[in-house]
Amino acid sequence: MPAVIETQEISIRFGAFTAVDRVSLTVERGEVFGLLGPNGSGKTTLIKALCGLVKISGGEGRLLGMDVRKEAPEIRRRIGYMSQRFGLYEDLTVRENIEFYSGVYGLTAERHARRFASVVELTTIAPYLDRRASQLSGGWKQRLALACAIVHEPEVVFLDEPTAGIDPVARRALWDLVFLLSGQGVTFLVTTHYMDEAERCGRVGYLYNSTLVALGTVDELKRLPAANPAGTARYEITCPNITEMLTMVRALPYVREATVFGQSIHALAETAAAAELAAATGVSPRLIEPSLEDVFVTLTNRIIADRRAG
Repeated sequence: MPAVIETQEISIRFGAFTAVDRVSLTVERGEVFGLLGPNGSGKTTLIKALCGLVKISGGEGRLLGMDVRKEAPEIRRRIGYMSQRFGLYEDLTVRENIEFYSGVYGLTAERHARRFASVVELTTIAPYLDRRASQLSGGWKQRLALACAIVHEPEVVFLDEPTAGIDPVARRALWDLVFLLSGQGVTFLVTTHYMDEAERCGRVGYLYNSTLVALGTVDELKRLPAANPAGTARYEITCPNITEMLTMVRALPYVREATVFGQSIHALAETAAAAELAAATGVSPRLIEPSLEDVFVTLTNRIIADRRAG
C-alpha cells in the first residue's frame, strides 16, 4: 500500500531564502507523525506546500496518491487542517462555525446532519453549541477547530501546533481525540514544541534551519550515533542547588553539554571521566539513556558547532 504522504527532495524557496531544503519523508495510513523544530525551521511551510497552498520549488510531493502540484483542489477536499492560530469565526456560535465549514465542503443536508451529530459527540462540545466562539476557553476553541477540520471526514489531518497555549488537561483531551481518529484510519501530521507530545507519535522528524536532520521512531532517535557520541555517556545529577551545580558542571572540561531536566541535571560527559564527575559534583551521577529532548539538544549543538567550524 502506498504511503498517504510522500515527499521526495522537496524544496521551497522565497526568492533567495530557502524555507524547506530537500526534505524527504513518508507517512503511512493511520499514523500519527510528529514534526518538531524551532520557530522558522520550515514546519508550517512544508504543511502548506502539502496542502497545495505554497508552491514547491523543487522535488516532488504526493498526498493520497495525488501530485500536490497538479491536484491541489482535489487534495484540499480530502484533508483537514488546523492552523497555529485559532482560525474560526469568533463572532459566530459553535453551531454556526460547524455549519459554515460543512457548507464549505459541500456536505448534503443528510450528510451534514450525520456529521454534525458525530463531531459534536466526539468533541463533547454540545453544551457550548449556542455560545460564540470568542467566549470559549483555549481548550474548547481547539476542540471546535478540530470539529470543523474533520466535519467532512478527511483522510488526512494536519495539526499545526494544535495545543499551543492550552492547559495540560485540554492538551491530553485533544490528543485522546487524535488517537481515537487514528484508530479509525485517519492519518495525522502534527507539529509541536512539546517533547511529551512528540513521544506520543509513531515517528518523529526534526527540522532545523529548513533541513530534516533526524527521522525515526522515538527509540530509533534516542539511539542515533549523532546523539550519543563515541566515548561519552549521559548522566543524571540530582542535587539541592541545581542552578549553582549547572554552572559548575558546564565548566568541567570533560562535560560536552549539560541542561536542567526537572529536578536534576542531564550531562553528556566523557565516559573515562565518570569518577572525576562524581568527585566534582559530590554526588553519584546516575547513568541514563537520553530523553528525546536530550537528543534534539545534542543534534542542534552539533549542527551549530559544525557550521562554526566550517
